[in-house]
Amino acid sequence: MYLGDAGDSALLAEIFGEYRPQVVFHAAAFKHLPLLEQQPLAAIANNVSVTKAVADKASEHGARVVLLSTDKVVTPSSVMGASKQVAEQIVLACGGNVVRLANVLGSRGSVSEVFAGQIAAGESLTLTDAAAERYFLTVKEAVELLLAAGVDANGGAILVPDLKKAHRIGELARFMEKVLAPGGEVRIEFTKLRAGEKLTELLWGADEKAIADPARGMVRIEPQTWRRESIDDRLRLLISNVERRDVAGAMAALRELVPDYVASATVLDIGTGRHE
Repeated sequence: MYLGDAGDSALLAEIFGEYRPQVVFHAAAFKHLPLLEQQPLAAIANNVSVTKAVADKASEHGARVVLLSTDKVVTPSSVMGASKQVAEQIVLACGGNVVRLANVLGSRGSVSEVFAGQIAAGESLTLTDAAAERYFLTVKEAVELLLAAGVDANGGAILVPDLKKAHRIGELARFMEKVLAPGGEVRIEFTKLRAGEKLTELLWGADEKAIADPARGMVRIEPQTWRRESIDDRLRLLISNVERRDVAGAMAALRELVPDYVASATVLDIGTGRHE
């Protein structure tokens, strides 16, 4: 076991040299959406630069990367979603696979965990919006998808859980109320959408070809073919702006890589110096 920075090239060289892995599961990402809207450079430094370091070192040692991604990469409205879409581009360009997950029930920081804690504490359940919808899957489904990506040697594919429909978060709140507080009544408090959040999420974009595989409970996405040389210049510009602490420059470079990214007012204000 190693404790260190996943973007440390020397550490990665030591690990790859000693253990010579064939498959690398890369899950070292920042994913706290509201916090990253306030810290966009940290989001890019970790989600992009670290992914590039891992993918580069894996390529040097003949290993394949499986990236744990998120549905928030589709038409992203947050710096977290946009930076993770760039991470997808990097891994796909290196011949790796991407697992694009939705909300995993029971995982750390998931809405189900938050609701359970609020019910146990006798607090109101906090929902952003009555119309907010999300796709949900179990930990078992997420693990099976990761394993499928790990044994898929073809590379360059995005695997998505075969989820038939999104569910309103309010439905989950009422279900958990019945299960965890039977006979009681838990108040729901609406807090409104936070910076970078959307009412609904998608599992793939309009330009991505989705091929269902019902036998394995997944959908295989055939994305745009990414070539490293086609994105390397833009990656260098993005990372250079992050290293210079140039938020406006980093956002411009990020949009070059993710043209459909629409930054929130929070991020734009930071870029213009109106927020510290």
